[in-house]
Amino acid sequence: MDRAKKKEVVAMLHEVFSNASSVVVAHNLGLTVAEMTDLRNRMYEAGGSVKVAKNRLAKLALEGTSKEGMAEFLKGPTVLMYSEDPVVAPKIVAEFAKKNDRIEILGGVLDSSVLDANGVKALAELPSLDELRGKLIGLIQAPAQKIASVLQAPGGQIARVLSARAEKEQAA
Repeated sequence: MDRAKKKEVVAMLHEVFSNASSVVVAHNLGLTVAEMTDLRNRMYEAGGSVKVAKNRLAKLALEGTSKEGMAEFLKGPTVLMYSEDPVVAPKIVAEFAKKNDRIEILGGVLDSSVLDANGVKALAELPSLDELRGKLIGLIQAPAQKIASVLQAPGGQIARVLSARAEKEQAA
């Protein structure tokens, strides 16, 4: 790789590290092309990305960002996974690592907080922003539905009483 290409990669990684909410670093212990493609596809579908970069270039790109603390994880054959949603990258890589022993989570960063492997796995268990939004909407809608059913109940009871009385009169 020539010097201009290296500068381009460092600039791109610096942009990623500056904008991504979470970054996960994992050891690539011999993933096949098919497995790596599967990981990339899963990450892309969820809104994240996967990048394999030289550790030296990644360390250069980390300088001046809030994620400088993750430089300690950049040793050996590493893979970087990142996303805007803080939970997406950890969740996808944790699910992938459960099924595939050729990838080992080393750690990561959430905003500026450095996480070890257990921290990344704990972050993966949290619900995503979309799931939280759905739960919040459900909580907001639940009281309105209960109020509507309570308000409809007396009217329904009156209608049943009148219907029963009308049936009784017709029978007599």
